[in-house]
Amino acid sequence: MKKKINIDGAQNVEVSIPIPCEKTPQEQLSIMEAYTEAHRNSEGLDKARREINCLKTICPVLFRSIEYDDLLAGRLDFLPIGFGSVTSIGGVGHYCVFHKLRAFKETLSTEEEKARVDTLYEYWQDHDTKAIYCQEVLTENTVGRFIDCSYPLMATARLSGMMLNYKKLMEYGVEGLKELICSKEQNEFLECSYESLCLLQEVIERQIELVREAGNCADQSRLKDLDLMEHDLRYVKKNKPQTFHQALQLLWIYALCAGVINYGRLDDVLGPFLQHDLDHGIIDEEEAYRYLKSLWKMIENRRTTVNGRIIVGGVGREHPKEADTFARICMRVCKDTRYVEPQFTLRFSKDTPEYMMDMAYDCIGSGATYPTLYNDDVNVPAVMYSMRVEREIAEQYVPFGCGEFVIQGKSVGTPNILLNLLKILNVTLNGGIDPMDGKRKSGPVEIPECSQFKTFDELYDKYKKLLDYYFDLSIQAQYRSYEIMNEKVSFLFTSVLMDDCINRGKAVLDGGVEILGGTNETYGNINSSDALWAIKKLVYIDEKYSLSELHQAQLADFEGYERIQKDLWNQDKYGNDKAECDNLANDLYEFVAKGIRQKGIDYGMGYFLIVISNNQTNTDWGHETSASLDGRKTGVYLNPANNPQGGAAKNGPTACLNSLVKFHAKYHGGSVQNIKFTPRMFNKDRKKIKMLFDTYFKKGGCQLMVTVVDYGVLEEAQKNPDNYPDLIVRVAGYSAVFVNLTKDIQEELLSRALYD
Repeated sequence: MKKKINIDGAQNVEVSIPIPCEKTPQEQLSIMEAYTEAHRNSEGLDKARREINCLKTICPVLFRSIEYDDLLAGRLDFLPIGFGSVTSIGGVGHYCVFHKLRAFKETLSTEEEKARVDTLYEYWQDHDTKAIYCQEVLTENTVGRFIDCSYPLMATARLSGMMLNYKKLMEYGVEGLKELICSKEQNEFLECSYESLCLLQEVIERQIELVREAGNCADQSRLKDLDLMEHDLRYVKKNKPQTFHQALQLLWIYALCAGVINYGRLDDVLGPFLQHDLDHGIIDEEEAYRYLKSLWKMIENRRTTVNGRIIVGGVGREHPKEADTFARICMRVCKDTRYVEPQFTLRFSKDTPEYMMDMAYDCIGSGATYPTLYNDDVNVPAVMYSMRVEREIAEQYVPFGCGEFVIQGKSVGTPNILLNLLKILNVTLNGGIDPMDGKRKSGPVEIPECSQFKTFDELYDKYKKLLDYYFDLSIQAQYRSYEIMNEKVSFLFTSVLMDDCINRGKAVLDGGVEILGGTNETYGNINSSDALWAIKKLVYIDEKYSLSELHQAQLADFEGYERIQKDLWNQDKYGNDKAECDNLANDLYEFVAKGIRQKGIDYGMGYFLIVISNNQTNTDWGHETSASLDGRKTGVYLNPANNPQGGAAKNGPTACLNSLVKFHAKYHGGSVQNIKFTPRMFNKDRKKIKMLFDTYFKKGGCQLMVTVVDYGVLEEAQKNPDNYPDLIVRVAGYSAVFVNLTKDIQEELLSRALYD
């Protein structure tokens, strides 16, 4: 019998401090017991029936009180046991977050209560969806649990990045969706989908009660807002939304019930409602600003760290004029709030009005780090190729999380696989053994001692063979995550608003979604290419050292080999517009990207693409990656996303962007480019900045994320964090409050070039 895997560890990156649950520990325990009982009693039933039975125990009871300045109803608590799609706010499917359940146990006062928690813990060891997946897929040496960074590959089960078709929700309303479901030939999935919409209406009714409770101690001005909330909740419970506030309210409640944490192209969904209300004097722009500012706060309060995407702008919008009105007000909100979330995103093209770009640059220049910039002139054709879809579909691409792409309402693209290219290179150089822990991690690939590589091509080919083995592990683990999730749950709320689940009468992972895709996060790609270039130059071109000499220095973490480390570090590095170095980086990138993509095609998936992004995993994985032949020491952070290693980019921003643009976007499913400027340069030299960015985007730059911060501010914030509670920085695919980050991640951010 296979040994049980460790299920107690953290299962996602958490930076923001969660808002404490409103319920007492005893109430929380009772809810978790009710959920568990419903799950146990539903054994043997259809997965959709079991899901709806369980959902009824947590909806609407987990919804919490309206806060004093909320203009939308809908706040939701999360417990260590429940139902979800993502690990950021709970877990996937029927979940138990074991380390949080253990922590919860310590909040209880009696032994009887603690024993009840032990009973729950014991039950969910065999029923938590993610634990079931990990028990089957994880291996001794090659595939580890996310986030166990001792492995070259990490795998998880989650349904991240679901971008629902909210236009469908607006078009039909809740009752209309119920009628649509009833018009189809019935099966258990559709019947339970219908019940999920009835449950949604119960949730809305509960919000009405909570609004009334909030009115008990409200003044006259506050009562006006609460009266509108109650009126609009009553309206959307039965009817299609007619006003901007009604549309916003219905969308928000549905998103909470579905457990989705990214919201997509809200400008095209909500813009027509906003424009109608403005044109007819129902609200003015200041009132719209208030509503959107409240939405920003609601999203921020979910504390999902890397999510909360709201996308505006770009090609393919059905209502571009109305959408631009929405986008313009969002720019104001983003600049004024300076929250970590939502990850406000601007898609733009050559046809985007100049005023919109200027507003974006003003927002970034204020220190907000948003909006992130996505170039449709590059990304739309790239998505057409990478996902094998027509232009009309590709125009609906949206980034989520740390920068992965999906097609809104039409595709699944969750990144359930993470691959450390540098650890795999170090394993190749060390005869198949990971120098960090002495374990063999080369699988069936036979790897000789490094002295046997007589040419650079021999070494590079062997590295590629080992990478290819990990590509196979990647696609197998990704596909199996979908199979196991589909065996256990239907994701009813998500399925209802994904094309084409209702028409097909199938759940999202059961053949219902139009495009079943996936993404594979790659790390250490630039460290690897820089190391390969240093090897090629020092060993096979200049013949200054043997590969064995470099490897011995590497194994010693360069202690006593300082001259070798200096020579390695002084070789050309990616990020400086050096042709041979950049060409090798691009060759490795294309080998990995094309190889992963082909594995997905061979497996019958719509797409399986690499994403060159990171959260803080580049730092965490660096801790568990041995010294590398780019001159990096053991335990040091890996390069962030598609950017140079910290301290390696020395030729200025133009050279750095020239290197970044050499990776063709059509081979990946999202790539993150971060860059830092001082406020003086970004704001005083705005014409130069615009010329720099325009040139980069015209050359093929697909994306840019900008931090504007002054010299010495980050260092000062490290020393006196209490003085900088709102200092926002771009980590990679997401932003964070700098002082909330651990010191090692702060150091990685400090290592990046700051241009002035």
